[in-house]
Amino acid sequence: MSRDLAIGIDIGGTKVAGGVVDEHGRVLTRARRDTPHRSMSPGVVESTIVEVVDELLDAVGRDRITAVGIGAAGFVAADRATVVFAPHLSWRHEPLRENLQRRVRVPITVDNDANAAAWAEWKFGAAQGESHVMMVNLGTGIGGGIVIDGQVQRGRFGIAGEFGHMQVVPNGLRCECGNRGCWEQYASGNALVREARSLIAANSPMATDLLSSVGGDAANLTGPLITAAAQTGDQTSIELLAEIGHWLGVGIANLAAAFDPGTFVIGGGVSAAGPLLIDPARDMFRRQLTGRGYRPEATIVAAQLGNEAGLIGAADLARIDRGRT
Repeated sequence: MSRDLAIGIDIGGTKVAGGVVDEHGRVLTRARRDTPHRSMSPGVVESTIVEVVDELLDAVGRDRITAVGIGAAGFVAADRATVVFAPHLSWRHEPLRENLQRRVRVPITVDNDANAAAWAEWKFGAAQGESHVMMVNLGTGIGGGIVIDGQVQRGRFGIAGEFGHMQVVPNGLRCECGNRGCWEQYASGNALVREARSLIAANSPMATDLLSSVGGDAANLTGPLITAAAQTGDQTSIELLAEIGHWLGVGIANLAAAFDPGTFVIGGGVSAAGPLLIDPARDMFRRQLTGRGYRPEATIVAAQLGNEAGLIGAADLARIDRGRT
């Protein structure tokens, strides 16, 4: 059995997921915890991460793990050690690598979670062989990653790829980042749930079946429940996903105008809706694309690695960094 194993940790707004990953991108064992509420101190989140890492180290043997990669949902500085800002967590200029390294005796690398997912999809998943890849991760918010000619593009200050905070609606909905009209307010898991709950709050008959599915309590409504309802034919849920898909297509068209990639990979939890999300996105992309009809169009594909892309990529990037030292 291979000894070239690494641990990948994917920290999102709702979960801390970890896995032991081999050099082929295969996840050999897994662990998971709920993400502490954003009101909790950074130390509580870090303790949760350490719990997941320790469980995985014990599962396979500490001497077999060469590195730990952390994929954080936030703005990670160019030093790949500090989380400058995390809209959905309490980190502000948080020295994450330093704090974790005191408690974990395996070399640690920190990266943005969407960068890690983009790397995994380029190396092991849907974008293999593509020279210019953009990953759009639809989860609690929207993350993004860029891989060009086999290199993750992190930007001068390490914060490239924060696509979710592009403004798409001037003076639009308030975003947790502090601005208004950010893309993730219209094309994310949070947006999907908010729109469904707004129908319920308006006593719309269109939402009757959805409300019944959660026992009459809209607080229990989640993105996966809406997706599942859509996949079983609930027309309201299908329309809600189509609306998210339309906004997704608008944002992708903007990104195509700026970066001209060959492939967009759509990942994150919301992407589990598959064609119910991606087909409307493709349609809107073609309608909004600058120079449409006169330029090559990027392909838009669903991620192949699912919700594990982030932890797979984080582990692989950490393994590569460890090999350079």
